[in-house]
Amino acid sequence: MRNREEARKKAKELVAQMTLEEKASQLKYDAPPINRLGVPAYNWWNEALHGVARAGTATSFPQAIGMAAMFDDEMMKKIADTIATEGRAKYNAYSRKGDRDIYKGLTFWSPNVNIFRDPRWGRGHETYGEDPYLTSRLGVAFVEGLQGDKEVMKTAACAKHYAVHSGPEALRHEFNAVASKKDMGETYLPAFEALVKEAEVESVMGAYNRTNGEPCCGSNTLIRDILRDQWGFQGHFVSDCWAIKDFHENHRITQDAKESAAMALKAGCDVNCGNTYLHILKAYQAGLVTEEDITQAAERLFTTRFLLGLFDGSEYDDIPYEVVECKEHIQLARDAARKSAVLLKNNGVLPLKKSEINTIGVIGPNADSRVALIGNYHGTASRYITVLEGIQDEAGDDIRVLYSEGSGL
Repeated sequence: MRNREEARKKAKELVAQMTLEEKASQLKYDAPPINRLGVPAYNWWNEALHGVARAGTATSFPQAIGMAAMFDDEMMKKIADTIATEGRAKYNAYSRKGDRDIYKGLTFWSPNVNIFRDPRWGRGHETYGEDPYLTSRLGVAFVEGLQGDKEVMKTAACAKHYAVHSGPEALRHEFNAVASKKDMGETYLPAFEALVKEAEVESVMGAYNRTNGEPCCGSNTLIRDILRDQWGFQGHFVSDCWAIKDFHENHRITQDAKESAAMALKAGCDVNCGNTYLHILKAYQAGLVTEEDITQAAERLFTTRFLLGLFDGSEYDDIPYEVVECKEHIQLARDAARKSAVLLKNNGVLPLKKSEINTIGVIGPNADSRVALIGNYHGTASRYITVLEGIQDEAGDDIRVLYSEGSGL
């Protein structure tokens, strides 16, 4: 099992050698190197919603809502472990070349355990659906798969977007989500609580919106009182990307960037995806934050880096790049795709009897769309087979396949 106390001790010793300016520099998602201390650059932003994303070739699993339709937490854990293996392989290859750019690290901002309550939101496909219990079970499995159970954390997972982030998407940068204590306790918080208490998720990401009047990335209620004090969260907290500037630009609850940075840091937001923490030192000079506030955030972040073995090495350092989209991983993705298919009704037509069919008609724009296969937060598969192409391959030469995009209505 992981020794967080030992990692925290090492983090404190390292951070103690840093100047105030160096500590503040490490609170940005694109943390620069500190060469004199042997600290390489590190970019905290990486994605793994249904496979390693945005970093070239990777095994592509069904979108999150599709994996949820498997109702199989054991398979979800296996998928996440496979994603972590490919993430390590990529990190090993990139870091050997000194490439520490965005989407090259081991801190994956997944899973999305928001509740899919309103289909008009537009982001529901990233979630596990509308049920808090199912979301918590699948989320726990996914986190356990990503992080592993060895002394060194395989990759670091992130529970997002904390907390009431499920629309309206167009207004997310200014919207105030009002939820009753009952609805918070029964609907919006259970999955996050389970990921913290059961899976010991290493990171939590705050949402763009306000919840009950407080911006999620600067909420004392959500971050300090509930997440850390009630649930005992030990990891680091990250803002959604450019969410902290919303404090003054859209929510209008602070006057400027330095006040926004101070509000987020004081609440317990350790790393800023965005650029508002460039104003941390101005906030310090204005007396809005203390050096202890900056130090605490830096220590939390370096604790995660030590837990990942980024300074001391680990058994994962020898995972070769050849595991990426290997035969076994592709087969797992196929198995997941089969399990994710949900048949609502069968009146005896299926399965089709090839010996009795002469012609198959395929209708609809998504049937021959590669875009529809990809989903968002995606990697790049080495081969894509559309629904139409799959039917054509299965039908063979003896069955005629006719296709129409349809009217689009």
